[in-house]
Amino acid sequence: MADTHVSQQEIESHFDAFFLGKISAAKMSAALAELPAPGTLVGVLSSEPTGLVVIANFGTEHVQGAEPSPGLRLKVTLSVNGSGLIDGLKFAPVLATSWSQIDQTLAALAPSVSFLAARVTNGSCQTIHQLASSTPRPLASEFKLFVLGALAHQIAAGHVTWDQELTVEGQLKSSGNPVGSGSLQFVPAGTRVSVRETATKMISISDNTAADMLINLVGQPALESQIQQWSNDPHLDVPFLTTRQMILLHYVNFPMLASAYLARPPSKRQAFLNSVVDPLSLSEVQGSTEPRDIDKIEWFGSPDDICRAFVGLQQLSRQPKLSPIASIFSVNKGGLGLDPSEWPTVWFKGGSEPGVLTLGYMATNSRGQTFVVSAMLSSATAALAPSATLALLEAVVGAFGLMR
Repeated sequence: MADTHVSQQEIESHFDAFFLGKISAAKMSAALAELPAPGTLVGVLSSEPTGLVVIANFGTEHVQGAEPSPGLRLKVTLSVNGSGLIDGLKFAPVLATSWSQIDQTLAALAPSVSFLAARVTNGSCQTIHQLASSTPRPLASEFKLFVLGALAHQIAAGHVTWDQELTVEGQLKSSGNPVGSGSLQFVPAGTRVSVRETATKMISISDNTAADMLINLVGQPALESQIQQWSNDPHLDVPFLTTRQMILLHYVNFPMLASAYLARPPSKRQAFLNSVVDPLSLSEVQGSTEPRDIDKIEWFGSPDDICRAFVGLQQLSRQPKLSPIASIFSVNKGGLGLDPSEWPTVWFKGGSEPGVLTLGYMATNSRGQTFVVSAMLSSATAALAPSATLALLEAVVGAFGLMR
């Protein structure tokens, strides 16, 4: 809706007569005119032949590549009769007004849920509200926070520099499909990319090839050390998989290859990856929309771990040598849409694959107070609903609203 001023004539031509008998075209026109323009679509919660439920922003324009400015965020429910005329229209506030409301929303999204809303005080996470926040869940691409942490420690120790150039090698290229995303998989082998650009791509667009290049750079010992610092269950991430390995285990010769990997004791799995999995080609990948061993072959962590990771990265970024960390997180705010005058700093990392959805945010308000919200959904037997991402994001936005 470029303009929310809708004439009575337009309303009468599009609305069912019975509906207009309950609220006149004149009253409808006046009510719509009170909404700030323009009205823009945020996302679809459900779509049926005779009904639609969407989230919309009124009074803000979405510009390609830019974060939307805050507007009036509403859930719009619309239905039509057999003739296609609107016979139901409802506008409702979309954000949660209580923690119990957030809990109800989360419970409806997936069979396994973990959630944490915390205040950051003196370098630690102080819980405000939580649901199973210490329970490890599959992280999908949110694991890349740990890779960035390991990289930061390597830079602080002088083993790596931000300007150091890495080579995009064929054996390090990882697919963006069926899970993940990225652009480095498409550049010619031999292309040189700085460590800083590689790290920026890994966080801002969740580039899988970038992540694998940095995993290769820092090495397993550095990654396992980082997991030991930030995770309560570090054994779950040994060995620390590359994205390429995870994709091959999930989507090549499933379930035989995955079962052979899981049959090895943890101490023997790295050798299996090196000798059996790594030589496989990504051309053998066969995608699936159903979850595959997400509780056994993944990267794992809890909302408590993610909060420690964000806080740890924030503290590292205060070292002059590691200040680029802040700019790396400035590229993508994860669609949070908080008022930038009230929340000038937002860091984001999330992840998804069939059956897994994670969203993690750390935001600092204009008063210098820092909060973290980490939400995790998983379903080992069925894919999550397409609307789960939007619904989970709305729960996260509501949590920040409750912590103001």
